[in-house]
Amino acid sequence: MRSITSLTVFLLLAVFVNGQGGDIDKKTRIYLVRHAEKESGKDPALTEKGMQRSGMLLHLLRDEHLSRIYVTQYRRTQLTADSLRIVMNVDTVHYLADTIGNDLVSKINEKKDWGRTILIVGHSNTIPVLIRKLGITDYIVKELPETEFDNLFLITYKKHIPKLTVSKYGASSAASAKMQKL
Repeated sequence: MRSITSLTVFLLLAVFVNGQGGDIDKKTRIYLVRHAEKESGKDPALTEKGMQRSGMLLHLLRDEHLSRIYVTQYRRTQLTADSLRIVMNVDTVHYLADTIGNDLVSKINEKKDWGRTILIVGHSNTIPVLIRKLGITDYIVKELPETEFDNLFLITYKKHIPKLTVSKYGASSAASAKMQKL
Protein backbone atom coordinates (compact mmCIF):
# COMPACT_ATOMS: atom_id res chain seq x y z
CA MET A 1 0.00 0.00 0.00
CA ARG A 2 2.85 2.36 0.86
CA SER A 3 4.46 1.85 -2.55
CA ILE A 4 1.14 2.70 -4.24
CA THR A 5 0.93 5.91 -2.18
CA SER A 6 4.54 6.79 -3.04
CA LEU A 7 3.91 6.11 -6.72
CA THR A 8 0.76 8.26 -6.64
CA VAL A 9 2.63 11.15 -5.01
CA PHE A 10 5.46 10.80 -7.53
CA LEU A 11 3.03 10.85 -10.48
CA LEU A 12 1.14 13.85 -9.08
CA LEU A 13 4.36 15.80 -8.62
CA ALA A 14 5.51 14.85 -12.11
CA VAL A 15 2.28 16.35 -13.46
CA PHE A 16 2.78 19.50 -11.33
CA VAL A 17 6.27 20.22 -12.51
CA ASN A 18 4.99 19.83 -16.06
CA GLY A 19 8.24 19.21 -17.80
CA GLN A 20 10.44 21.05 -15.30
CA GLY A 21 12.74 18.00 -15.14
CA GLY A 22 14.18 17.20 -11.74
CA ASP A 23 13.90 20.79 -10.52
CA ILE A 24 11.39 19.94 -7.81
CA ASP A 25 14.09 18.24 -5.74
CA LYS A 26 16.66 20.94 -6.44
CA LYS A 27 16.24 22.93 -3.26
CA THR A 28 12.51 23.56 -3.63
CA ARG A 29 11.26 25.16 -0.43
CA ILE A 30 7.66 26.24 -0.26
CA TYR A 31 6.58 28.28 2.75
CA LEU A 32 2.84 28.65 3.34
CA VAL A 33 1.11 30.94 5.81
CA ARG A 34 -2.39 32.11 6.38
CA HIS A 35 -2.85 35.87 6.10
CA ALA A 36 -2.28 37.78 9.33
CA GLU A 37 -5.03 39.03 11.65
CA LYS A 38 -7.58 41.08 9.73
CA GLU A 39 -10.16 43.74 10.38
CA SER A 40 -13.79 43.00 9.58
CA GLY A 41 -15.73 43.91 6.46
CA LYS A 42 -15.43 43.23 2.78
CA ASP A 43 -11.80 42.78 1.68
CA PRO A 44 -10.41 44.03 5.02
CA ALA A 45 -6.96 45.35 5.82
CA LEU A 46 -4.81 43.98 8.64
CA THR A 47 -5.25 44.89 12.29
CA GLU A 48 -2.35 46.25 14.33
CA LYS A 49 -1.64 42.66 15.45
CA GLY A 50 -1.71 41.59 11.82
CA MET A 51 0.81 44.26 10.84
CA GLN A 52 3.08 43.08 13.65
CA ARG A 53 2.75 39.50 12.44
CA SER A 54 3.64 40.64 8.91
CA GLY A 55 6.81 42.19 10.36
CA MET A 56 7.60 38.93 12.17
CA LEU A 57 7.23 37.07 8.88
CA LEU A 58 9.80 39.41 7.33
CA HIS A 59 12.12 38.85 10.27
CA LEU A 60 11.70 35.07 10.01
CA LEU A 61 12.11 34.71 6.23
CA ARG A 62 14.58 37.55 5.59
CA ASP A 63 17.51 35.18 4.99
CA GLU A 64 15.60 32.51 3.06
CA HIS A 65 16.33 34.02 -0.40
CA LEU A 66 12.71 34.06 -1.55
CA SER A 67 12.39 34.01 -5.33
CA ARG A 68 8.72 34.89 -5.41
CA ILE A 69 5.67 35.50 -3.24
CA TYR A 70 2.23 34.20 -4.18
CA VAL A 71 -0.81 36.05 -2.80
CA THR A 72 -4.53 35.95 -3.52
CA GLN A 73 -6.68 38.77 -4.85
CA TYR A 74 -7.54 39.86 -1.29
CA ARG A 75 -5.82 42.74 0.52
CA ARG A 76 -5.18 40.73 3.68
CA THR A 77 -2.87 38.29 1.88
CA GLN A 78 -1.12 41.06 -0.01
CA LEU A 79 -0.59 43.12 3.14
CA THR A 80 0.74 40.07 5.00
CA ALA A 81 3.50 39.77 2.39
CA ASP A 82 4.11 43.48 1.85
CA SER A 83 7.05 43.82 4.24
CA LEU A 84 8.88 40.99 2.49
CA ARG A 85 7.96 42.27 -0.94
CA ILE A 86 9.14 45.81 -0.26
CA VAL A 87 12.23 45.22 1.90
CA MET A 88 13.55 42.27 -0.10
CA ASN A 89 12.31 43.48 -3.50
CA VAL A 90 10.59 40.16 -4.22
CA ASP A 91 8.21 39.78 -7.15
CA THR A 92 4.60 39.01 -6.21
CA VAL A 93 2.22 36.85 -8.24
CA HIS A 94 -1.55 36.84 -7.71
CA TYR A 95 -3.41 33.53 -7.75
CA LEU A 96 -7.10 32.77 -7.32
CA ALA A 97 -8.21 31.95 -3.79
CA ASP A 98 -10.13 28.75 -4.36
CA THR A 99 -10.48 25.39 -2.69
CA ILE A 100 -8.90 23.50 -5.59
CA GLY A 101 -5.43 25.04 -5.93
CA ASN A 102 -5.09 24.55 -9.69
CA ASP A 103 -4.47 28.23 -10.42
CA LEU A 104 -1.63 28.40 -7.90
CA VAL A 105 0.13 25.29 -9.28
CA SER A 106 -0.34 26.61 -12.81
CA LYS A 107 1.28 29.93 -11.85
CA ILE A 108 4.20 28.15 -10.11
CA ASN A 109 4.74 26.14 -13.31
CA GLU A 110 4.40 29.25 -15.49
CA LYS A 111 6.99 31.16 -13.42
CA LYS A 112 9.27 28.08 -13.28
CA ASP A 113 9.53 28.31 -9.51
CA TRP A 114 10.23 24.63 -8.85
CA GLY A 115 13.73 24.41 -7.45
CA ARG A 116 13.40 27.79 -5.73
CA THR A 117 12.22 29.15 -2.40
CA ILE A 118 8.76 30.71 -2.50
CA LEU A 119 6.15 31.98 -0.06
CA ILE A 120 2.44 31.37 -0.48
CA VAL A 121 -0.01 33.44 1.55
CA GLY A 122 -3.50 31.98 1.67
CA HIS A 123 -6.62 31.61 3.78
CA SER A 124 -7.91 29.31 6.53
CA ASN A 125 -9.90 27.25 4.01
CA THR A 126 -7.27 27.18 1.23
CA ILE A 127 -3.98 26.44 3.02
CA PRO A 128 -4.90 22.79 3.84
CA VAL A 129 -5.99 22.23 0.21
CA LEU A 130 -2.77 23.78 -1.10
CA ILE A 131 -0.66 21.60 1.21
CA ARG A 132 -2.35 18.50 -0.25
CA LYS A 133 -2.11 19.88 -3.80
CA LEU A 134 1.64 20.30 -3.34
CA GLY A 135 2.01 16.61 -2.52
CA ILE A 136 1.30 16.14 1.21
CA THR A 137 -1.63 13.83 0.53
CA ASP A 138 -1.99 12.64 4.13
CA TYR A 139 -2.56 16.15 5.55
CA ILE A 140 -6.08 15.77 6.98
CA VAL A 141 -6.95 19.21 8.37
CA LYS A 142 -9.93 20.49 6.42
CA GLU A 143 -9.75 24.12 7.50
CA LEU A 144 -7.59 26.10 9.90
CA PRO A 145 -9.39 27.61 12.90
CA GLU A 146 -10.70 31.10 12.19
CA THR A 147 -8.65 32.55 15.07
CA GLU A 148 -5.34 30.86 14.18
CA PHE A 149 -2.77 32.94 12.31
CA ASP A 150 0.61 31.74 13.62
CA ASN A 151 1.24 28.56 11.60
CA LEU A 152 4.23 28.41 9.29
CA PHE A 153 4.20 25.44 6.93
CA LEU A 154 7.28 24.39 4.98
CA ILE A 155 7.23 21.81 2.20
CA THR A 156 10.53 20.42 0.94
CA TYR A 157 11.14 17.58 -1.53
CA LYS A 158 13.67 14.76 -1.58
CA LYS A 159 13.57 12.24 -4.42
CA HIS A 160 10.21 13.75 -5.40
CA ILE A 161 8.77 12.86 -1.98
CA PRO A 162 7.38 15.91 -0.19
CA LYS A 163 7.98 16.54 3.50
CA LEU A 164 5.89 18.92 5.61
CA THR A 165 7.27 20.78 8.62
CA VAL A 166 4.89 22.85 10.76
CA SER A 167 6.07 25.52 13.16
CA LYS A 168 4.74 28.69 14.79
CA TYR A 169 5.83 32.27 14.31
CA GLY A 170 5.09 35.59 15.96
CA ALA A 171 2.75 35.97 18.91
CA SER A 172 0.52 32.99 19.68
CA SER A 173 -2.90 33.17 18.08
CA ALA A 174 -5.99 32.85 20.23
CA ALA A 175 -6.68 29.28 19.11
CA SER A 176 -3.05 28.23 19.59
CA ALA A 177 -2.82 29.87 23.00
CA LYS A 178 -6.07 28.18 24.05
CA MET A 179 -4.79 24.77 22.92
CA GLN A 180 -1.55 25.25 24.88
CA LYS A 181 -3.53 25.90 28.10
CA LEU A 182 -5.49 22.63 27.80
